[in-house]
Amino acid sequence: MRPKRITQRTMAFVLAGGRGSRLKELTDLRVKPAVPFGGKARIIDFALSNAVNSGIRKIAVATQYKAHSLIRHTQRGWNFFQADRNEFLDVLPASQRDGTENWYKGTADAVAQNIDIVDSYNVDYVIILAGDHIYKMDYEIMLRQHVDAGADVTVGCLTVPRDEASAFGVMDTDKDGRIISFQEKPSDPPGTPEDPNVTLASMGIYVFNWDYLRNLLQDDAHNEASSHDFGSDLIPHIVENGKAIAHRFDESCVRDEAAPVYWKDVGTIDAFWQAHVDLTGFTPELDLWDKDWPIWTYNEAVPPAKFIHNEHGRRGTAISSLIAGGCVISGTEVRNSILFTNVNTNSYAVLDHAVILPSVVVNRSAILRNVVVDRGVIIPEGLVVGEDPVEDAKWFRVTDRGIALITQGMLDKRAAQK
Repeated sequence: MRPKRITQRTMAFVLAGGRGSRLKELTDLRVKPAVPFGGKARIIDFALSNAVNSGIRKIAVATQYKAHSLIRHTQRGWNFFQADRNEFLDVLPASQRDGTENWYKGTADAVAQNIDIVDSYNVDYVIILAGDHIYKMDYEIMLRQHVDAGADVTVGCLTVPRDEASAFGVMDTDKDGRIISFQEKPSDPPGTPEDPNVTLASMGIYVFNWDYLRNLLQDDAHNEASSHDFGSDLIPHIVENGKAIAHRFDESCVRDEAAPVYWKDVGTIDAFWQAHVDLTGFTPELDLWDKDWPIWTYNEAVPPAKFIHNEHGRRGTAISSLIAGGCVISGTEVRNSILFTNVNTNSYAVLDHAVILPSVVVNRSAILRNVVVDRGVIIPEGLVVGEDPVEDAKWFRVTDRGIALITQGMLDKRAAQK
């Protein structure tokens, strides 16, 4: 019999329990990985799609904070795995499985509390993934490096300018890629062996041999001084006592040859808005149209987008924009915007650099510029946002860059005080 590919002997463990509080009201009702992205997907779809496209068909998703939306999404959009082919996607909510009153105490503890479940998968390798980043990556390449190097852990790394690296966990490596130190958000990050002006920053992606990680997790669980976190506890321990290897993202990033490496943490309103506006460009750095590396998601059964009215000042148009299925653009001018599924707009409205999440209604004569509108919001007739930042800030959350987040609760409060 032919030996199995590394990905066939690997499971992906996706950490999807973090609230993402920097996204403010966007995560009041949903965890960050469940936040919609790109017109029809969710943030978690990128990590899951990378796993499937890489050949990994054993996946677990650990959830904790307000997980209903995320669980429902995985049930609807990721139900194509076939158990008779040894494929599965399991959702592992925090459920006090260790017999105590503890929920998941840290990223490592989320795996430790599910050791028996991972054991049942009968895998040789585990790749730990964050469920809240936007990127396209072939995990097979990272797994191959891990096996060839005989590493105890292989850490996925971004190359970032040194003066920006203090926001990350960073690595100092030797010329062979072995990690010789790991520091969380240092004030003076180290350079790389070939370039002192750049630093290797952790992506929160780790590859382990399961037997090795299993023993490490059990030891860590009994360490009362530990915070039970991969970045704070386990990785520094391995750097000091084992063999830790850095894997550079530019070696496994899925992109056209001429395209730059793309990885985004859309963890703030500004970053979330900017990543979407970037998609409206002529040639976006993130290729959502790549049929060889698709981003899988739940495909809701909706009709095609529809554009109606053709009068001066009342023409349904969209320029440099992404319009999802189920949308009706009725006499509205849309520019450099993304409209998610089932958005309805009405006559004389203007959407300019707007990110409109699903099932929003934009009523007549509304003008929205530089905004993010949460799911299900009903924009009242004549509302103007994006022209008077002082007035906007009275009712909505406005960032330092001037991006306004609009939720239904904010609109209801505004209506009550008007």
